[in-house]
Amino acid sequence: MKKITSYFLLFFIGVSIQGFAQDKTAENLLNEVSTKMTSYTNMEIAFTSSLTNVDAGIEEGDEPPMKGNIILEGEKYNLDYIGNSFIFDGKKLYVINHDEKEIAINDGDFDTDDGFIYPSKLLTFYKEGYTFKLGKTETIQGKKIQFVELTPIDSDSDIVKVELGIELETKHIYKLIQTGANSSKTTFTITSLKSNQKLQKNTFVFNRKSYLKKNYSID
Repeated sequence: MKKITSYFLLFFIGVSIQGFAQDKTAENLLNEVSTKMTSYTNMEIAFTSSLTNVDAGIEEGDEPPMKGNIILEGEKYNLDYIGNSFIFDGKKLYVINHDEKEIAINDGDFDTDDGFIYPSKLLTFYKEGYTFKLGKTETIQGKKIQFVELTPIDSDSDIVKVELGIELETKHIYKLIQTGANSSKTTFTITSLKSNQKLQKNTFVFNRKSYLKKNYSID
C-alpha cells in the first residue's frame, strides 16, 4: 500500500531556498508560485497521471491516464487515487483499499526515506536537497507553461530529474514530469484546481463505524 502512495508526487510547492546557488529567474518564479498557493485556505485538485518506461517496453499512450483527486488544508489531506483513499487528519494516516476492503492505519504521515515525496511534504519538499534552473517554455492548450528543472543533490536518489511546469498567467503548477533512476518517467497533469472551498466538516475524518458496517477489515 505504501508503494501506491509513492506514485503520487510533488504537485504543489512552497519554496524556501537555502544552501546552494540557484538560477535567480527560476528562484523568483518559484517564490511567486509559493506565495500564490500558500495563500489559499485549502485546495481541491483533480489530476491525471501516466507512466512510461522505454526500457521495460511501456510506451507513451499504451495505457489511458489514471485520474485522481486531492483536497489539501494545511497538513491535512484527502486523496483518492487508483482505487484507494488516503486520509491524513494531521495525526494519523488512513490508507483505504476499496478493492480488498482493507484499511491500514499509520501513526503519522509517510516519510521520505525511500526518496519519494508524499502528500504532506508537498509544500516543503525542496527546502533542501535540490538544485534548480529555468527550463523550456511551451504553449499547451493555449496556456504558456514555463518549466523549472530540479535535480537532487544526492547522487544516490531514486529521482534523477523533476521538470515542473508552471502556468505563467495563474502562477499555478500545471504539470510535473519525474524521471527515475530506473529510466521510468511519471507525468502528472493538473486538470482542475479550486481554492478556498467550503469543505464538509468530515473531509479529513476517518469514520471507523461506517467502514466496519461495510465489512472492511482494519489493521
